[in-house]
Amino acid sequence: MRHLSLVATLAVVGAPVLSNSLLLSRGASPAALSVTVWPGGTGGGSHRWTLRCAPAGGTLPDAAAACRRLAALAAPFAPTPKGMACTMIYGGPQAARVTGTFRGRRIWATFHRRDGCELARWNRIAFLLR
Repeated sequence: MRHLSLVATLAVVGAPVLSNSLLLSRGASPAALSVTVWPGGTGGGSHRWTLRCAPAGGTLPDAAAACRRLAALAAPFAPTPKGMACTMIYGGPQAARVTGTFRGRRIWATFHRRDGCELARWNRIAFLLR
């Protein structure tokens, strides 16, 4: 019985590694993102970048460095967990949206700077939000 649970654990834990390896072996990019930033808030003008990794490319300046930094993050687009206590620190009207694929998953994430939790999320990927 213990052997079966170890096999099941390895199958579940190893699945993301195998799927990413399979994606890379087929030439698929682990990141293909579109980033839109509204420096003055969503009511104002915006600028847009693209980023592809493996190989690095797109319109984001220094795409290779951005791909390395992105690969080092465990869950760069994760939302703030529900029920999280956040400081009431307003960071400004800036907003951003990241869409595309990352590690084989569809991404649709929005970022704001309206409290401490959102500031932490923004700062985690600030290298994408130039």
